Amino acid sequence: MKPRDVRNRKAGRRAAGNAETDLLQQVPLPASNWLRGVTVAFTALCLVGIFSKEISDTDFWWHLRTGQWIVSNHTLPVPDPFSFTSAAAPVYAGELAVRKFNLVHQWLGEVLQYLIYLVAGFPGIIAARALLLTAVCGLTGLVAGRLSGGFYAGVAAAFAASSVLVSFAADRPALITFLCVAVYIALLEFRRGWWALPLVAVFWANCHAGFFLGWVVLLAYCAESRSRKLWLISALAVAASGLNPNGFGVVATLLAYRRSSMLMSLIEWMPPRFWSPPYGFWILLAVATLVLAISWRKVRLTHWILFVAFAAASLTAFRNLPLIGILAPILIAAWFPFRGRLPALPVWLPPVLAAAGLLVVGGQGAFGHTRVAEWVLPSGAADYLERNHVTGPVFNTYEQGGYLIWRLAPQAQVFMDGRDLSEAAYRDYQKILFDGGDQMTTARAELLNRYGVRVVVMNTMDFVSGKLYPLALALANPGTPDWQLVYEDTQAVVFRRNPPPDTPPLPQKLGRVLKHLNNECAAYVENSPEDSLCARTLADYWMRNQVKDYARRMLRLYLAHAPQPDEKAERALRDLELR
Repeated sequence: MKPRDVRNRKAGRRAAGNAETDLLQQVPLPASNWLRGVTVAFTALCLVGIFSKEISDTDFWWHLRTGQWIVSNHTLPVPDPFSFTSAAAPVYAGELAVRKFNLVHQWLGEVLQYLIYLVAGFPGIIAARALLLTAVCGLTGLVAGRLSGGFYAGVAAAFAASSVLVSFAADRPALITFLCVAVYIALLEFRRGWWALPLVAVFWANCHAGFFLGWVVLLAYCAESRSRKLWLISALAVAASGLNPNGFGVVATLLAYRRSSMLMSLIEWMPPRFWSPPYGFWILLAVATLVLAISWRKVRLTHWILFVAFAAASLTAFRNLPLIGILAPILIAAWFPFRGRLPALPVWLPPVLAAAGLLVVGGQGAFGHTRVAEWVLPSGAADYLERNHVTGPVFNTYEQGGYLIWRLAPQAQVFMDGRDLSEAAYRDYQKILFDGGDQMTTARAELLNRYGVRVVVMNTMDFVSGKLYPLALALANPGTPDWQLVYEDTQAVVFRRNPPPDTPPLPQKLGRVLKHLNNECAAYVENSPEDSLCARTLADYWMRNQVKDYARRMLRLYLAHAPQPDEKAERALRDLELR
């Protein structure tokens, strides 16, 4: 036999072997299909459990009340019906337009939220949020599995996305933006259902102002495509997104946001702190950067554009971190450079791991979260105001404004809430809350008089930063006899100026407020141990004022939950225990 014939025969055998291998890969074994189905079911249930947290977002309440107002009045809430300070004079150029934008840009998302509540109550709100975020993770996994050619890579991508999204499991219309980003990417990657993009655009643009991210996704896919169909549908989708109450005003509004010191002081608009929670974001960002750098010659232009745009958005504002949570797992799965060197997993291992995750999530009681987090709500204070028919302007803290809108508006209107409608009112809010410390200064009293405030409802500290709100101490000071403490529980205190005779004040108002500081902080830390800085702040306050018993109690509480060792606090506690 000639050498050429030998080579041809060997080549034929290799081709036949490769064809047989390809056929086996294309036709999975029935057992493998069954195990994949089990894995998908366990994964979905696990993700639903992860996202089934109790309702604790304080902004949820004004979203819900706005949806109720729109449904009841058949019109958008312009002018604002809930806050008596929202019409304060503008401070920066474009503020009036920003106010209108903030009042209406989420109208459809708020209506949908209220309708879910109307049909299924708070359990329905939690279920809808869990299913929506599970869908986002599922689409992430679906695209990752498609691009990598690996089913279990898709499952891993879904869980990777959840590591970031779990920190954003709040009941806000903003979640619809994350879902629509995932829908856009899935439709464009699968190259099917492009006709749906304009329809999604209209829905998205009326649910949340993040719809402009759809323009970024469309641009990224058009940049590497010569398809006239894609360009035409993308143009239609962009045009369709203008069918909302603000048209294309989102761009100008985002630029105006940057001129607002009020908005830029909010954590969600600040850049994320390096290597701080959620840690999943930093891990995914670092791994995706490394994978793209190694595989840079192969990476598609679309993926480079999306990664640069989403990474820049995430590093600019904390609220954008989920964009990397969605995109990074897809890119890692698609361009992982060492796939061929990884050992093959036993077919039974992924479903076992998914089942184990489901057991862990279920063991933590995640599926039983069908309630609201009462420990952050001034529900008792709202009951008091309703019971005593209190109406008119109410001074309140920022974080409690949303719930008071839900319970009391429009009979009683709030001073401040999470809609951030007035820079001038926010500056006066800061002065009333902090200026003068625990003393009722002339400036503080004049502001309360100017706004006609006769009722103050407030918590006494910011639990995220641990900052103390000294206004409560100023109102409780014996030097302010016109202000009386009329209600107090672990969530809030209520002061009234010269309360009517049928509303007797609580005795020993200063002593009650001082005890309240400890009780409020302890109740919050008990339910949210990761937020223990209020105990550190109070310990310093009590040490400055030589109240050693209270200082010891707060130091012990803080050190029991401190995220990292605090030698200064440990030394202070040792010194106090030796005295």
